[in-house]
Amino acid sequence: MLSLSAQPAKYTGPGSCASPSCHGGVQARADTSVWQNEYSTWVVKDKHAQAYVALRKPLALRMAKILGRPQPDTDQRCLACHALDVAADQRAKTFDIVDGVSCENCHGPASNWLGPHTTQGWTHQQSVAVGMIDLRDLAHRSEGCLACHLGTREKFVDHELIAAGHPDLYFELASFSAVMPRHWKQPVDKEPWLEVRVLAVGQAVQLREELNRLGRNGPQQYAELDCFACHHSLTDPKDSWRQDQGYPGRRAGNPPWNLSRYAVFRQVASEVDRATAQQLEAGINKLYAMVGAGDGSQIASQTAATADIADRLARRLNGAVFDPASALRLLKGISADADYISMQGERAAEQAAMALDSIFVVYSTNQHPANAEQVRTAIHGLFDQLQSPSAYDAPRFAQQMRTVNGLLP
Repeated sequence: MLSLSAQPAKYTGPGSCASPSCHGGVQARADTSVWQNEYSTWVVKDKHAQAYVALRKPLALRMAKILGRPQPDTDQRCLACHALDVAADQRAKTFDIVDGVSCENCHGPASNWLGPHTTQGWTHQQSVAVGMIDLRDLAHRSEGCLACHLGTREKFVDHELIAAGHPDLYFELASFSAVMPRHWKQPVDKEPWLEVRVLAVGQAVQLREELNRLGRNGPQQYAELDCFACHHSLTDPKDSWRQDQGYPGRRAGNPPWNLSRYAVFRQVASEVDRATAQQLEAGINKLYAMVGAGDGSQIASQTAATADIADRLARRLNGAVFDPASALRLLKGISADADYISMQGERAAEQAAMALDSIFVVYSTNQHPANAEQVRTAIHGLFDQLQSPSAYDAPRFAQQMRTVNGLLP
């Protein structure tokens, strides 16, 4: 007979977690290690629970018609991210694909730890040993989210899919986690500045995976480029901030590589390892020039080398400890980098707004600055300028960043 750890892992479906005595309670409990209402939160409030249903709605059906694809709710390209589309031999009898993006998408196949993890003395490490994904490791957590929110070799949103109506993909771990109906306890009593580390690791892994994607796809895939370099409201040339700044590092008319996943991270990298951050910047600048020139001949080798640097920084950040001083340096460094970030376009500005918001929430919670409301209002002013992406104005966004910087302690 196979031992427990040797049993082939199977996906059991979210119903196996739904008992009120497990994770299906109505009220959160404070006297247990978890709230025990995680399933209830997911099924009622979490948009992931509706991911499969979205494939039956008019927009998805129209996209399939445009692309000449099968029905979205049977198309493996769609199911890859809108459901838990695993092989038949990995599905337990209780599994149902219509459950959408559910517990095991993130936590891994539950069959080998579902029963044992409820027993006295069973540890998180034992669950991980038999198939649970260790989401306490922020790099693993980021990788899981980015598998769909950025893409892998098997899961991807390309320019064709976006043209048919699929939203462009963007992500920032701390911000996206904050707006979820949170179903996990944050150990802030042990690590008050945890959310800063969440942001830092998420930024590092996001950049690494973007570099890997660029290496796979090359600059010929428009989804790697800055969407709004082409898709923006046209103005009179004399009023164009894009023409006013020129086209440093690329030929005029060539859409630039989307640097949004680096624009904020360069400040994070400098905070923990300035020398490695400089190596990363050199690699990024080379790639930017290659993409801007339409030269794909050396991109694969350059992305591999640069992704390795990002990976080293991700591992360093995963074990980093942040404090009031480092959080404030990040707030000041990101907001002071107003011109560089804003000139990378709307997606980079979006990353900056999310990062500043996430870090300041932690900073104000722990440090209680006297002008916290003023700073929050100024950060919200950044988001106000992102409501119409094609009408984004870089100089105006940079000025608002400087306003935020001037209000920081």
